[in-house]
Amino acid sequence: MSGPKGDASWRLRERHRKIKEGLWQGALLLILVAVFGSFIFNVSANLSARNIHSGFDFLFERSGFEIGESLITFNSSEAYFKAFLAGLLNTIKVSVLSIITATVLGIIVGLMRLSKHPLIKFLGALHVEFYRNIPLLVQLLLVYLVITELLPDSFDPIHFGSWAVLSKAGFQFALPNDWHISFVITTVSFVVSWLALRAAFLKKSTGLVATVSGFLGGVLISVLTWIICGFVFGWDKPEVQRFAIEGGGSLSPEFLALWFGLTFFTSAAIAEIFRAGFLAVPKGQWAAASALGMTKTEIISYIVFPQALKLAVPPLASQYMNLTKNSSLAVVVGYPDLVSIGNSTINLNGQALEVIVIIMSVFLTLNLITAVLMNWLNAKVTRGTNGS
Repeated sequence: MSGPKGDASWRLRERHRKIKEGLWQGALLLILVAVFGSFIFNVSANLSARNIHSGFDFLFERSGFEIGESLITFNSSEAYFKAFLAGLLNTIKVSVLSIITATVLGIIVGLMRLSKHPLIKFLGALHVEFYRNIPLLVQLLLVYLVITELLPDSFDPIHFGSWAVLSKAGFQFALPNDWHISFVITTVSFVVSWLALRAAFLKKSTGLVATVSGFLGGVLISVLTWIICGFVFGWDKPEVQRFAIEGGGSLSPEFLALWFGLTFFTSAAIAEIFRAGFLAVPKGQWAAASALGMTKTEIISYIVFPQALKLAVPPLASQYMNLTKNSSLAVVVGYPDLVSIGNSTINLNGQALEVIVIIMSVFLTLNLITAVLMNWLNAKVTRGTNGS
């Protein structure tokens, strides 16, 4: 039995315990350093034996390959650094769009599963069970097969009036002639309308509901602004030529396959997250709020939705990070994301270790940013502030 804290024998035993712990920790640290040093030495020796230079100097060398789809201009004479930048932007583009569409679709499907209508409830359950239990890789291949095999050829596409066409070549749509200017105007209108509508909704709802309602209203106003810009500057519409479709904007079949695949796969999990959040709110709170004379909209705005979102945000963060990592499967359908650019780089210069480090660092950074944003949202929701 241990003596009191001031006892000499107890202090001696405590000192011996700390020394033993320090020795074990020091030994473990030495082992880890030795293993890591051995790994670095072996890698360096193997690279030297194959006459492969290590380091990241290759990033500023000529790439020697083309990128079929990029948000920035790129050609084979430019450096690997710009190729990786193009791949990074492609990864961010498909990840952000997929997060938005998967969240919207997930909320809709989650509400469908809570519906009392048997057909709507069955369709919601079918969506969840189908996309949740089939591997994402198989879904991507299925969507890509549907686009490239079942859709008509580009010389005989599906027309949506004169505004858009759909074919094996992808989805082509009309754009305002000066679409860069239109984009800036639309973005400004979205931000201004979102803040204005949020301030208006704050007078009669919670901060959370006001923020969401203002966001949806801002999206609607920005869409109308985009259309108005098109009529002011004129439309660049897609035109079917003999061998291709010219004009307008376009979404490649590879991008569509990855976007739809990530959206459907992730929306199934998000639907269950929101369904669980709504079901976690005790039914007695509905009854109590009704007894106080609150309308159904007020009950959902003030009581149910804030509590459901509080439960949904932490698992949503995991789903968003999983979606970003799953975007690396783009190489399966040929979409030039960061991983695809990395594979092309390895095949050309053999800098496998450096390329893998770059890819790991980028995805780590993207997911850490996602985690920080979701932690901020979770803290704001958990505090239950009014958004002020």
